[in-house]
Amino acid sequence: MNDETSDSRSLKGKRGLTRVLNAARYSADGLRAAWRHEDAFRQEVLLAAVLIPLALVLPVAFVEKLLLVATVVLVLIVELLNTGIEAAIDRDSLRIDRLAKRAKDMGSAAVMLALLLAGGVWTAVLIRNFV
Repeated sequence: MNDETSDSRSLKGKRGLTRVLNAARYSADGLRAAWRHEDAFRQEVLLAAVLIPLALVLPVAFVEKLLLVATVVLVLIVELLNTGIEAAIDRDSLRIDRLAKRAKDMGSAAVMLALLLAGGVWTAVLIRNFV
């Protein structure tokens, strides 16, 4: 399917397994695009590849493991949303518009807050269990 000439209306109204398979394919496409085009996403995925297995082997309570993994995954989710915002804005115009800047800055702030949350949870869990 050609990105420039495809009509999204042809994708509407799909049901059942077709819809699920299409959604899975679109999600995989999004992950591949983020990996290919976003340095920050690649860095966060590599960090997740270290932190998630570490969280699973740490001798901490199940709920703490869940929090450690969830905060790392949340960072990836927020980064994907931020990347989507940036792509949509840049598609419209590369001109620096105050509303576009505001949207991009807010997306960046969301990523920063997700990173701070993850860092805070990891710090709290490690201190509670190992200090």
